[in-house]
Amino acid sequence: MTVVTPTRSPKTADGSPMPGAPRHRRTSPATLLLVAPFALLLTGTVLVPVGYALYLSLFTERLSGLGFEGPHDVFVWLENYGDVLTDAAFHDSVGNVALYALIHVPLMLGGALLLALLLDAATVRLRQVWSLAVFLPYAVPGVIAGLVWAYLYSPNIGPLNDVLPWDPLGSDGVLPSIVNMATWQWMGYNMIIFYTALRTVPREVLEAARVDGAGGLRTALGIKVPMIRPTMFVALVFTVVGSLQLFTEPLVLRNFTPSVTSTWTPSLYVYEAAFISNDYGRAAAASLLLAVASALLSALVMRLSARRTR
Repeated sequence: MTVVTPTRSPKTADGSPMPGAPRHRRTSPATLLLVAPFALLLTGTVLVPVGYALYLSLFTERLSGLGFEGPHDVFVWLENYGDVLTDAAFHDSVGNVALYALIHVPLMLGGALLLALLLDAATVRLRQVWSLAVFLPYAVPGVIAGLVWAYLYSPNIGPLNDVLPWDPLGSDGVLPSIVNMATWQWMGYNMIIFYTALRTVPREVLEAARVDGAGGLRTALGIKVPMIRPTMFVALVFTVVGSLQLFTEPLVLRNFTPSVTSTWTPSLYVYEAAFISNDYGRAAAASLLLAVASALLSALVMRLSARRTR
């Protein structure tokens, strides 16, 4: 018969644990007190809304009998998700956002990086003027900016309809118009992020590159851009997620052109299902699918950035 005795951590003569012995850490009340505000905010702003949306997505309203008793909630399990995934309008909205992201993300981030590099190489006075001029569109509320651009695009009112070789509010021109609106508003924001990262590049490295004969273009592409690559990937994640959540620009243009339907983007699809059709189950299912897609794309971009920065 074998007797197993519990093992104890080795201790010194005075009873204190030995230096190499494993220690059991206890969570102090101060740690719980500091973590509590974040936990409350996370629960109240993320976990509870997501849980409630998940609950709503499992139900739908239906009439019973002759309908005299009014609609009542019916548990349908995953039927709302199936309806969303098989809806042609949802497929079209995803396609519009995907095409929008393919144009907007490289155009906006590339332009922001170029402006940040120019700003980093400018004089102090010119740097202040550039930063204010390019960042100013971000300070304009999205609805107001959308209305301004909508009137600029409108025929017989704005000048752009006569200057551009295509109709900016037509079926073929509304996508470039929305890309232009979003790029105009968000390029300055990302430029400031890139410019702040460029200011952290050690000046000694740049001076050494100049001594070795590197010009401005080679210094920018060979030293500055690689050293701010983590910041670029973070901006890429935010831009991709923001592209999936496109809402304000098409919502404003919908009042000016029939080319933008009520389900032109997934966010508009959710808005139409919840506040126009009053189908909260379908709206909750579509919003959760959009959230899952955003999380997966963010994880993919972060994984790729981790590999590139090793």
